[in-house]
Amino acid sequence: MSDRVKQVAAEEAERVKAMTVDAFQSRAYLYPFKGVFYFTTHKDLWRPLISKLTPTLTLSVGITTLMFLVAYVPQAAIMAFTSGPIAAISAALLTLSESSTLINLLAKTFLIEDALVDTFDGTLLSQNCTNLVGEGRQIQGGGDNIARLGKLVKKPFAKFTPNAIVRYLLYLPLNFIPVVGTVIFIILQGKRAGPAAHTRYFQLKGWSKREREIHVEEFRGGYTSFGVTAFVLEMIPFANLIFAFTNTVGAALWAADVEKKATTSSRVRELAQKAD
Repeated sequence: MSDRVKQVAAEEAERVKAMTVDAFQSRAYLYPFKGVFYFTTHKDLWRPLISKLTPTLTLSVGITTLMFLVAYVPQAAIMAFTSGPIAAISAALLTLSESSTLINLLAKTFLIEDALVDTFDGTLLSQNCTNLVGEGRQIQGGGDNIARLGKLVKKPFAKFTPNAIVRYLLYLPLNFIPVVGTVIFIILQGKRAGPAAHTRYFQLKGWSKREREIHVEEFRGGYTSFGVTAFVLEMIPFANLIFAFTNTVGAALWAADVEKKATTSSRVRELAQKAD
């Protein structure tokens, strides 16, 4: 039995090592930061956010303030027994995470879903992925990239599901483990958030559930590293919904790069076949 346990542990360590190397080599963790820079330098992408700014900021401030008033002190008191001197920091991170989850749940379900879709599609248009965007909506002739977005043909971006909430609640107690537990919690949330960021891309590609699973598994390290970075940014109080938009831009930039590489590879294969 002990040999079996050691074998399983060794296999798991190798799997984690391989995923870590894949995450680093993919450089996908940079795309949320690229999204911030790209968003700030392309003013046409601001319009979907500006149209929702007042209600989303009001929601963000209200929920974060309420959570710190109601949940922070009790959680800090419990963590004083498990985390010792860093209980205050751990409880603050936990409260921010809880606030972020509630804000994203309510905002993405009721306020900003269409605005995020416009941001994603507008970014793809700015990267000359017109044919891809055309698979999911009508594209108009004139104006900037947001103005060119016409009527939606496919309804994108899956809303929060009960399963996602259940998983979040199951992982929540990890935060009571000092430092390591919080890190594991963020990684697990990032593992879910990464593929979710490309929901619209998968839909535009017309992939089946099985095709999506195969793609995500092939690039698991990259999706996890993107999701972790995006999740941490969206934990920042009062700015998390702004980062939801910049993360959407980053996800679209990544999708555009994937498309360009796939197109280049297919052209190379075609030229090679013709040469043969």
